[in-house]
Amino acid sequence: MPSDAVLHQAAALCLTYPDDGLVARLPLLREAAPPLRAFTDHAAVTPRRELAAHYVRVFDVGNRHSLYLSRWHDDGTRRGTSLVRFQDLYRRHGLECSGEELPDFLPAVLEFTARTGDTSLLTEYRDGLERLRTRLTDYGTPYADVLDAVCATLPAAPTATPP
Repeated sequence: MPSDAVLHQAAALCLTYPDDGLVARLPLLREAAPPLRAFTDHAAVTPRRELAAHYVRVFDVGNRHSLYLSRWHDDGTRRGTSLVRFQDLYRRHGLECSGEELPDFLPAVLEFTARTGDTSLLTEYRDGLERLRTRLTDYGTPYADVLDAVCATLPAAPTATPP
């Protein structure tokens, strides 16, 4: 069983746009993170153009499968504040966002978590991760397996207690 850090880093790579770099890393990801094998095996046998087209269909059409965590949690007026909070947390750990993606982009959050061991953002946004996982499962995409593996590394969601 890989460490959570290895799994989070591998999941971050799996959830990025499938370029030649990802395809080249699939054998390493397969061995390093066995919980992601269903996805890595699928990606390894799928032509890159088809894999890229599927990624766009799943993640770039509307917000139904958004990889931006604050979209699952915040309304439009609070999202900016949340993005600043993400940036501040990264800076407190000595990290900066590259500017290519917003700081709440799930692969960026997973990479942050892998580097620091700080799971606070994943835990805080767990409800959104679970909703995304459910939607990906219902959609029938192999990306659901990646979310299954990530969610399995998090503490159990608190159960509501009666008042």
